[in-house]
Amino acid sequence: MSFIKTTVKLLGVCAVSVLVVLMLRNWMATKQYVFSKEDVAKLAKQYAGQDHEQAFSKVVVELRKRYPGHILPDEDLQWVFVNAGGWMGSMCLLHASLTEYLLLFGTAVDTGGHSGRYWAEISDTIISGTFRQWKEGTTKSEMYYPGDTIVHEVGEATSVQWSAGTWMVEYGRGFIPSTLGFALADTLFSTQDFVTMFYTVRVYVKALVLEAGTLLTEAGVV
Repeated sequence: MSFIKTTVKLLGVCAVSVLVVLMLRNWMATKQYVFSKEDVAKLAKQYAGQDHEQAFSKVVVELRKRYPGHILPDEDLQWVFVNAGGWMGSMCLLHASLTEYLLLFGTAVDTGGHSGRYWAEISDTIISGTFRQWKEGTTKSEMYYPGDTIVHEVGEATSVQWSAGTWMVEYGRGFIPSTLGFALADTLFSTQDFVTMFYTVRVYVKALVLEAGTLLTEAGVV
């Protein structure tokens, strides 16, 4: 009898999980997004090949003009280390919600490792440096240069490698909380740099609060 009860409970949990996944997929497929990967890539490409710090400043200014209320203010912009998949980089989060994020990313040293496998599509447009990608199921890698945009599809896994001085603009769309496990795993179980983890969580929460406030304002609630 206990076996039957356990089986029924497991089936119930599976059914609820499948229902939740289907609801999330339907929501993400039908909701209206703030950004498009094409617009972000086109904007970033305008400044490809320039000094990355100057390029990033111009990108942020232009994004604030195009998407008022959706980009974090200067006082909340912070470069935060990212350790994931064996590589180490740095990010500056500009926007985040449950289904989108926009950030500046790069590394000052040579680094590489596993890309991660996400329930999200991620696109990167290179401002400076080089990026090498080795896709799952292939025996050759591809090299990308300033102005190129690399799209990491939902569920895809690759080997990634950045040369020192590679900086890019990154846009992700999908169920963003699903990416946090990979993004924080090395910090939690390897480096144990809990200060960096705090910075990461704090800026993500700030971005969520900003987005919620903007949505309420646009809806006329506040």
